[in-house]
Amino acid sequence: MRLPDLEAWAIFAAVVEHRSFTDAAKALSVSKATVSKAVTRLEQHLETSLFNRTSRRLALTESGKRLAEHAARILAEGQAAEEAARQDTEELSGTVRLGAPMTFGLLRVAPLIAQFTKQHPGVDVFLHLSDALIDMIEMGLDATIRIADMPDSSLRARRLGDVRVHLVASPNYLEERGRPVHPADLSDHDCLCYSNVTTPDVWRFSGPGEQNVAVQVRARMTVNSGDAMLPALLAGVGIARLPDFIVGEAMAAGDLEEILIDWRAPPLGLHLVTPPSRLRPARVDALLDFIAANHGC
Repeated sequence: MRLPDLEAWAIFAAVVEHRSFTDAAKALSVSKATVSKAVTRLEQHLETSLFNRTSRRLALTESGKRLAEHAARILAEGQAAEEAARQDTEELSGTVRLGAPMTFGLLRVAPLIAQFTKQHPGVDVFLHLSDALIDMIEMGLDATIRIADMPDSSLRARRLGDVRVHLVASPNYLEERGRPVHPADLSDHDCLCYSNVTTPDVWRFSGPGEQNVAVQVRARMTVNSGDAMLPALLAGVGIARLPDFIVGEAMAAGDLEEILIDWRAPPLGLHLVTPPSRLRPARVDALLDFIAANHGC
């Protein structure tokens, strides 16, 4: 039986993570030639190309995309095994690569990372903020925070709780256009919709007597950032469904009012998502446990 070239797999994972042969070589403290030879060796053994290379761009091939998750797992399990063999008293060290939604990341995650890195000076954190649905394996992330229902996948999801969603409008809008008394009334109103979902203009509610209602609304504005809806919402352009961490302050100040309080939009699950392997470096588990204990959802 031929043993797998674990070094080549680990180097391939580093190139995927850093999107560069040069940056991967720096991170691994080896020469660029060593990185290039390892990837070529792996491609020859697998009889497939892993990257499309040009003078300006390095992109994974379809085979590379399929194999990147396996490579990341090999690298992560090797790192986890080494850390498990060290003394328990040894300081955490290394880099944690974490993804999070933009606004939630700014308001809730960034302050926690500041606290965590202060407590663990040997740990560096790469934080990628985006409201888009990203491929965490392709991006080389150790974990990502997602506020959504999680589809079936090979990824591991740890549910931290629910994020409450409010249906809100400005007092001026309600004075001019009237206050809806049933979800069906929303079809006669202007609405602000979030585009990073399957059906942005179909809003679902549960209400009295376990009723479930789906309403197609008129999307006066559709945007891929909930935070970007706020100016239009406050200006009285329309009605929006937004999570508490975006509209809570404006509601408390009286700048926005909650409507249809007897009807609730489905809560959004807050998840910590990680690659399939249970083995992770201790620094990753430490940061995830810290976020889970302090997220304040």
